[in-house]
Amino acid sequence: MTSYRQRRVADTIREELAELLQREAHDPRLSGVSITAVETSQDLRLARVYFSMLGDDAEVQQALRAFEKASGYLRRELASRVQLRYMPELIFRFDDSLATGGRIETLLHEINDESESPEGDEGEEEPADDNA
Repeated sequence: MTSYRQRRVADTIREELAELLQREAHDPRLSGVSITAVETSQDLRLARVYFSMLGDDAEVQQALRAFEKASGYLRRELASRVQLRYMPELIFRFDDSLATGGRIETLLHEINDESESPEGDEGEEEPADDNA
């Protein structure tokens, strides 16, 4: 169970990191990256940073490598912006919820299209005979 302080620290890190990436990231591998969530450990020594981006697996791997390379710089910049006794170690993870959501939406559209398409005379009811 996350405490109020953990949530507040995680939200602050997410906001500041997103701003850092938008304004000061010069690595082209990080263009188009969005920070989706941050989870902190109970002792606030570790922060898992989840990001999403459009691209294939190779581009995601390049972004992960860029984050690993820039993690020291990002951590230093965060330390100067966020007043914490100890700046958490940053671990970056790809958030595939965007792709999963897109896949689910596609499947739902396929199911909806199949249920709306007429399948010949088998699915239709015969009109009621009023003479009986």
